[in-house]
Amino acid sequence: MKILVSGFEPFGGSRVNPTEQLIFDLQSLSFSGVEIRTVLLPVVFDKCARLLMEEIRSFQPDAVLACGVAGGRADITPERIAINMKDIAEDAPYPDNAGVRPHEQPIEEDGPDGLFTTLPVSRMVKTMREAGIPASISYSAGTYICNNTMYVLLNEIKKTAKAMLGGFIHFPASPEMAAAKPGMPSMSQESMLRGLKLMIEVTIEELRALEHHPQRQGGSCSM
Repeated sequence: MKILVSGFEPFGGSRVNPTEQLIFDLQSLSFSGVEIRTVLLPVVFDKCARLLMEEIRSFQPDAVLACGVAGGRADITPERIAINMKDIAEDAPYPDNAGVRPHEQPIEEDGPDGLFTTLPVSRMVKTMREAGIPASISYSAGTYICNNTMYVLLNEIKKTAKAMLGGFIHFPASPEMAAAKPGMPSMSQESMLRGLKLMIEVTIEELRALEHHPQRQGGSCSM
């Protein structure tokens, strides 16, 4: 069994991104019978997803957990849906790390309007809460790099009918990030790593269950 976990480089004027540290720390953990690979993605529209797709084709994982930071959120938030749009508001302070500011552009011209995660997000949230880690399902991954990455991942699963679980998880700011923005909610790296470990364990359980009862999960939606 193989699981791919991605994180992002710093962006938006910050010197750190907690998901970069998460994928580094994850390399010190082990899961019985499971090979974990990590990849650091750039905060650049389309390139982020392209590099993730290259890693997927090389590694051929059974599940992909893409991770990013959502400053302002207090919980770990597995995302329910990605939408087919790239957009940065005109008054937003930062473009992507290549200086790009797309406005109301589709990610894939003829792609579905929305695509649902195939990760077991409800059980992920339940498991984290039972362990005392703040967690909730999010119903908006935004229109920035995280949504771009999630949408392309899920569309790849849909187009190729891959027997692969995939989705996106947002983490709060780390204390180091929040120190530069008084009042911003934060979570310790230790708690975020515990949450990620639990979500991987839930994903492993789901994959093993699917070996005995194969079924498609998630799907697309049109609006």
